[in-house]
Amino acid sequence: MIKTKGYYNNTSDLIERHSDLVQKIAYHLMARLPASVLVDDLIQSGMIGLLEAARNFDASKGASFETFAGIRIRGAMLDEMRRGDWVPRSVHKNSRSIANAISEVEKRTGRDAKEAEVAAELSLTLPEYQHMLRDVNCAKLIAYEDIAGADEGLSNEPVSHDCTFNEVSEAQFSDKLVSMIKELPEREALVLSLYYDEELNLKEIGLVLDVSESRVSQIHSQALHRLKAKAQTA
Repeated sequence: MIKTKGYYNNTSDLIERHSDLVQKIAYHLMARLPASVLVDDLIQSGMIGLLEAARNFDASKGASFETFAGIRIRGAMLDEMRRGDWVPRSVHKNSRSIANAISEVEKRTGRDAKEAEVAAELSLTLPEYQHMLRDVNCAKLIAYEDIAGADEGLSNEPVSHDCTFNEVSEAQFSDKLVSMIKELPEREALVLSLYYDEELNLKEIGLVLDVSESRVSQIHSQALHRLKAKAQTA
């Protein structure tokens, strides 16, 4: 038995009533992941997160079960992807190289690093650097959550019953990013806002900015790596 109020009185009841939440979160994440990630794998790990949430939920903390479970489910899915390490080692290496190069350029110049400067720091031509940005962009979801500190979203902290899952998760996953995003170049900050807040896809963002989908992918990737560089020096 778990500690709840009202008509939720056992673990199986909570799981049965909220299994659709697992699918909802899985398909939401799938929209931002490469085709190699299977929705069934996300759902399986999400169900484990739901089970853990049902066992550990304490209504006296102030959060609704849906809010608490949603955060646990999402965290379980991200943890599974990290353990599966579906991103090739070369992508991890290139991602670290980009973040380090941005950090070095910005330390040296005292301002936002320009693409050409980062490319030169990596001893690459600008087209080669932009190609690298496209390659590493497949890891964008994990990179974003890691910058924010995904574990912070898994606590059973008191929150208002009036908050929705999206409101709470955005607050808990993004608090650390707010000040850093404000420091990004305007176009990069806009791309992140349109992608994560407005949930537009890359093609839609391209139409807003009047640039190609490929160019949006490059801007998005560089913005995340700039954030990663800022997080490393914060």
